[in-house]
Amino acid sequence: MEAHRIGVISDTHGLLRPEVTEILKSCELILHAGDVGQAEILRQLEEVAPVYAVRGNADQNQTGHLPPERELELFGFRIFMIHNREEIRRIPEGTDVVISGHSHKYEESSRDHIFYLNPGSCGPKRFWVKPAMMVLTLYPEQHRMETEKIDLASAGRAECASAGQGSKAEGTDRVFAGPEADRGENALPYQDMHELVKKIMKQADAGKTVAQIAERNHVDRDFAEQVCRMYLTHPGVDVEGILDRIVRRQSDRGK
Repeated sequence: MEAHRIGVISDTHGLLRPEVTEILKSCELILHAGDVGQAEILRQLEEVAPVYAVRGNADQNQTGHLPPERELELFGFRIFMIHNREEIRRIPEGTDVVISGHSHKYEESSRDHIFYLNPGSCGPKRFWVKPAMMVLTLYPEQHRMETEKIDLASAGRAECASAGQGSKAEGTDRVFAGPEADRGENALPYQDMHELVKKIMKQADAGKTVAQIAERNHVDRDFAEQVCRMYLTHPGVDVEGILDRIVRRQSDRGK
């Protein structure tokens, strides 16, 4: 039976884990759903297999040349790639698969005979989102596909240590973000963290103090101060930029 293995990754943000490279060596092609981070990542991937990538919101300078969307026909399957699924304006007629990233959350779903796939993030560990990737196997004769989620949470701990796990501290209702916090049942999902940072930015614009912001949002004061400092000292920075800076700082501490 004819079968084709395709490595699907996203949100490397400048980090190509050795275990990701090893898995990709078993694939014919690599699809990268954006936020590559550095041109060197593309070069390393191209040494493994042909690469098709799209531009993410964090792709500037070295990777800003990547297209925002791609339409591919691979082994009889029509594939549409975009970094942020929420930014889809139209889906080309006859599309079998839509591949996106951005959320850092692994997802598989289907609607109107189209499969929607998100491999999650296989780059630096961001807060408590588990790094992951996907292997997509296409069977042209039956025109069917299989997906395999590969959990990278236990791998690459040297890079991942202190990358921002979070939980509610016992006996409080205050959310902590930092290398000292353990992942727990009450940990916020990534999208909630995104909304939290957005709220802090708005409250800083409104002239609220760090203490007021920490109290209003039930967060650790050090975390509120860190977000406010990055926001106020980096004009034009967005939520993604702040989250990326926090992750990089926490990763550096763990080295």
